Amino acid sequence: MVKGALVEAVPGIRKIAILMVMIGQDASSAILRELDEEEVQKISREIARVHSLTSEEAEGVLDEFYQMSVAHDYVIKGGIDYARKVLMNAFGPEQAKRMLDRLMKTLGSETLSFDALQKTDPQQLAKFIHSEHPQTIALILSHLNPSQAAGLLFSLPAEMRADVALRMAGLDQISPEIITKIATVIGTKLKSLGELSREAYGGVHAVAEMFNRLDSNSSKEILDNIESVNPSLVETIRHLMFVFDDLLLLDVNALKEVLAKVDRKILTVALKGTSDQMKNHMLQAMSQRGAEMLREDMDALGPIKIKEVEAAQQQIIAVVRQLESDGTISLKGTSGEQYVL
Repeated sequence: MVKGALVEAVPGIRKIAILMVMIGQDASSAILRELDEEEVQKISREIARVHSLTSEEAEGVLDEFYQMSVAHDYVIKGGIDYARKVLMNAFGPEQAKRMLDRLMKTLGSETLSFDALQKTDPQQLAKFIHSEHPQTIALILSHLNPSQAAGLLFSLPAEMRADVALRMAGLDQISPEIITKIATVIGTKLKSLGELSREAYGGVHAVAEMFNRLDSNSSKEILDNIESVNPSLVETIRHLMFVFDDLLLLDVNALKEVLAKVDRKILTVALKGTSDQMKNHMLQAMSQRGAEMLREDMDALGPIKIKEVEAAQQQIIAVVRQLESDGTISLKGTSGEQYVL
């Protein structure tokens, strides 16, 4: 595999040309049809200059393209914070940072940092959003961390909460033009509070994370209201509200109940690429011999596709939900601390 420094040294236009050559004429033609005339001319000229490729250069470009595609998919799926968490679990902190940094550069100067907004005084932000349209509120909440979003949602009038959550869940289906217009309005009004990006990081994942930070009564009330409008959306939100990392919040007794129902092969795959904290947390609920065998299985496990890891983690989450449904374990207290306004 080519070193990262070598890939970075290759000009962007040449990377595009290399990728076009490698994916073949039909796929390249389909991509070029989506570009304007000037872009097509630039890329075509560069393709003509690609007379020979080293294996390192070809592998490096393909690897970068793959990494950016993976990062972009997770950003669209659940936002920057969600993407960062998943990529860190899968690839480690250093590679995850490189993948996201590289993606942010390609998104252009319109992609801005949300640090300033997330540090904004919550009471000031709450006063602002109460007078805004629900669609604008949904966009603002989608750019905050789950605890902030939960606190602000709870500060809204009860009759507005379900509507805002519905709009927030659907942000990833709104055209970029509409998002841009809304972001422009917000940016004008919030100059003193920090800038907003033109990218929307909402969607169902963000809503689920937000509901995880609400108390059970509040989340149930809002979900019941949403269910009357969109039952399938509520099912999806509930499916996402307990994530694999939430296993860290289960006590030893609850973990033992979970592990008793989970196949060791599934557990081995699910823990691939997770943090040492998660591995140690699971191992502490096992016997010494069982923990040693699991360590050996993890050490012997070769490369695993991300989708296989996620599938294994979802199987374990399904076991957790079933045990909660049966009354065997309780998930109360696994949704983080409430954000106080």
